[in-house]
This record gives sequence, structure tokens and C-alpha cells, in this order.
Amino acid sequence: MEVKQIAIIGAGISGLGAIKSCLEEGLEPTCFEKSNDIGGLWRYEETPESGRPGIYKSLTCNTSKEMTAFSDYPIPDHYPNYMHNSKMMEYLRMYARHFGLLKHIQFQTRVCTVRKRPDFSSSGQWDVVVEADGKQKTYIFDGVMVCSGHYTERYLPLQDFAGITKFRGRYLHTWEYKHPGNFVGKRVVVIGIGNSGADVANEISHVAEQVFLSTRRGAWIWNRVWDNGNPLDTVLFTRYNRTVQKFYPTFLINRWAENKLNARFNHANYGLQTKHRFLSHQSIFSDDLPNRIITGRVLVKTNVKEFTSTSAIFEDGSEEIVDIVVFATGYTFSFPFLDDSSDILDSEHTMFKFVFPPQLEKPTLAFIGILQPVGAVIPTSELQSRWVTRVFTGLQKLPSQSSMMVDINRRKRKMEKEFVRSPRDIHRVQYIDYMDEIASELGVKPNLLSLLFWDIKLAKEIFWGPCTPYQYRLQGPGKWAGAREAILTQRDRILKPLRTRVLNNSEKSSSSLFWVRCICAVIFLFVPVLVIMHVIYQ
Repeated sequence: MEVKQIAIIGAGISGLGAIKSCLEEGLEPTCFEKSNDIGGLWRYEETPESGRPGIYKSLTCNTSKEMTAFSDYPIPDHYPNYMHNSKMMEYLRMYARHFGLLKHIQFQTRVCTVRKRPDFSSSGQWDVVVEADGKQKTYIFDGVMVCSGHYTERYLPLQDFAGITKFRGRYLHTWEYKHPGNFVGKRVVVIGIGNSGADVANEISHVAEQVFLSTRRGAWIWNRVWDNGNPLDTVLFTRYNRTVQKFYPTFLINRWAENKLNARFNHANYGLQTKHRFLSHQSIFSDDLPNRIITGRVLVKTNVKEFTSTSAIFEDGSEEIVDIVVFATGYTFSFPFLDDSSDILDSEHTMFKFVFPPQLEKPTLAFIGILQPVGAVIPTSELQSRWVTRVFTGLQKLPSQSSMMVDINRRKRKMEKEFVRSPRDIHRVQYIDYMDEIASELGVKPNLLSLLFWDIKLAKEIFWGPCTPYQYRLQGPGKWAGAREAILTQRDRILKPLRTRVLNNSEKSSSSLFWVRCICAVIFLFVPVLVIMHVIYQ
């Protein structure tokens, strides 16, 4: 039987996982990458090319390494739990070399058009036109995986800000921001409080005269370090916690989370009180923002009503002189290479499980990583690719179009009920729920009941420990022999980069002796009190 040819658009984190998944299923992938290197979003460039992601030099991952890794390739144990973009690039290069992915990538090759072949209804094939060195070439592919991401087309709503055209200062999108050197001594307003907006406001505030952070609806602020110094996602994203949450009313979960975050700093006092409940909209990661606010380096303001030639006027009536405006207003989805895209995707990019356009006669086009998981992107996009390649080979079948639309509409109703309506939230998914959903389609969801009988140690770590990607390599297609060991040693890899100060035996014993003395002191203090109380109340 002839090997099926698969086109993969983009060699970022989703594209690399897609190449690997194709190879696992005996497909022949050809990846087209318009830049000269892998990495996509995570590759820092001082001057990014138009149409590709742009990141700032200090960008650090918001998800910890154990939760972020590819499912059969753990991140080295000595790497920090939250990786700088340079460390992420090192990991992606190691992954690509280890699995021999680079030879399947055509660099500096732009995809011009992707269109159905005339016999698509029977063959499911696509004509893909690419351009390299100024020359175009047409390929025929049996399937297409779109892995181009959604951080390339800037959303810059200048029409919503009266007077911006007469503003004499400079304005830019966070896509253009690289480092704070150009902001020394300036008065800067950052519009928008997503993760990028918070990061940029924090960083600029170290050198600027003053930073104003403008937000319409406020934000709930997480920090990466959670209870007992553990990475936040390794503590919260467990199967035990998710099980408990399913039985708890939403208002109780909201109350617990909001009280927890307000215990760190009162969001109302800091000008960040939201108009929405915690679970209704994306929360923000920022370790430093409260510190910058309390020291006065960042002032939180309402939405900008209008600009004058030298100032910003806010909706609360206040006016501030500003030199630079930074728009942290996000990105829009764009697939310019799709021919007759309106016949494939609607304006909301409706897809079955955020992967397959439901109205295609043949399921040979898939979108990878076009979603907003409350958690890491690499594991979700990798699992999508594993599922897609099984569908491409014919080993997995999709439901009928009507059944897919029922599933899509059910999800839409659920999201409209639970989330604030925004472009980001229509693609938002809960990490464990979505991973299990795709894993069930693929047949790789871990069987806890079986493990309780055959491997109680592993079952306990899967249920109580962090829901790491290795769980989805224990069984079924793509099973990895190292999955069990990776799960049972994941806590060691979390601690390894933290324990850089090695204590000798005398220091360890003196530390232990200190705690013994503390316990004894508590006993000696409270035992007499308990005895006296017992006598009094007899």
C-alpha cells in the first residue's frame, strides 16, 4: 500500500509533534517552515519577520516543565521548572534531533495556497502551493495538518481609541516589544492585562519614569510558585482535584480560588478587582506585578477613553502625560493560505474538538494547537496530532457530520454559560478534561481501575500526583516503555534544579535537631495548659 503524504504547516511546538506523530503511524510528513529554524513562538529574534510570532527577550514559560514536556521525552532533570525561552529552544532542538525530525522540514518555504483537488470528495487530497527562493511549486498531499499557531496576526484596535492618530508619541503592539532599553525615563501606558501586558508593564517599570496599566475588566493574578514552593500546575492539575471540582458547586470553587488569590494581595485594593468570577475568564500569571504596584512603579488605571497629542484620558476622568503606548491587545486567527476558507471554517473557526472542520467530505484537514488550554500547550497539541494521524490512516473514524455538530453546539452552549464572551474564551478548554477527551478518542486514557489492581504505586501517583503527559503513553497506540518510570520519578525532576545548595551531614543533623527542639518546646508549653483546662472543666 502506498504511503500517505502529509503536509505540515509550521515547525513550532505543534509542528514538531505533528511530524513525530506521522512517523509513528507510518505516514510520510513534509513540514513547510517559512523561517530558517524551528521553534515558532519560542524562538527569539531581535527583529521578527512579519507574519511570524514575536516574543520579548525575557519571556518565560507559564507552565512547569513536567506539565509541558512531550509525552515520551521528559525535559532534563536539571532544567529549571519554569523555562526561559532559550531553555525551551534547547529542549525543542534536543527533541527534534532525538527523533530525527529535521530532515522532514523544508525551511524558508512559504505555503501560498491549500485547496481541495477536483476529486476531493472521493480522494480527500489537497493541492498545496509553496514558494521558496522566489519559485513556486505544487504538491499533492493526502492530508494537511495546520500548525501555524495563533500569535502571528496582531490585533490592534486603533478604531476604539479616539485621538490615537493625533498622538505625537510612539505606539506599538507587544509583538514588537523586545526589551526595556527604549523606555528609559519614559511615561508609558500599557493597554490590556493579559500575560504579555502584565509582563511588559513589569519589565518596563524598572526603567521607565512611570508605567500606567490600563484594564477594562481587571484580572485575577496567579503566581508560578504555589504552596510549599511547588510549581502551581503540579499542585492544582491533579486527577484528585479535578474529581473534587466536579462535585463542588461552581460558586464554591470561585470563592475558594478568589479567597486564595486575595490572601496574597487584595485585588480590589490594588485596582485589579474583576467584573467576572474566577472561572469565567482567563487568569493572568505574574510573579512581580503586585510588587511593582505597591512600590508605585505601576499604576493601575481604567480603560483609555481617548488620546490627546501628549496624554491619555481614562474613563474615570483622570488624564496622564504619556510618551509611549503599548497595546497588549492580543492576536487574531489567520489562515491566509486556505483557499475558499469560508467553505472550510466559519468566523468562529468552528471545529470538532477544536481539530476537524465538520463539513468536509473527507477528514483530511486538521488544525493543531488552535485552542487555549488552561494548562500547557505542548501536551494538548501533541495528543491532537496523535489522534489526527490515526484518523488519516483510517484506524480511527470520526462521527457523522450531524453528530459532530451536536457535540460542537453542546460545547458552545456550555462555554457561553460558563465563560465571559471573548475571542480567547471561545477556544478555552480545561487541561485534564480535554486531554482525557482526546485520549478517549485515541484509546490512551489511563485505566485507573485496572492499575489499582495491578500497580497500586503507579495508580496513586496518577490520581494524587500532577497529571503529566506521560500518563497518555501507558497504553494504546504510541505506548512508551518509559512512561511508568517517568511518572514515578517526576517529583525528583521537580526538586532537582532547586536543590543546588548541598548540605553536609552536620548541617542536616543540626537542622533536624532544631525541629526536634521546636516540637519539644511546643509539647512542654501546651501540656501544662491542657492539664489545667482538664482540671477546671472536671
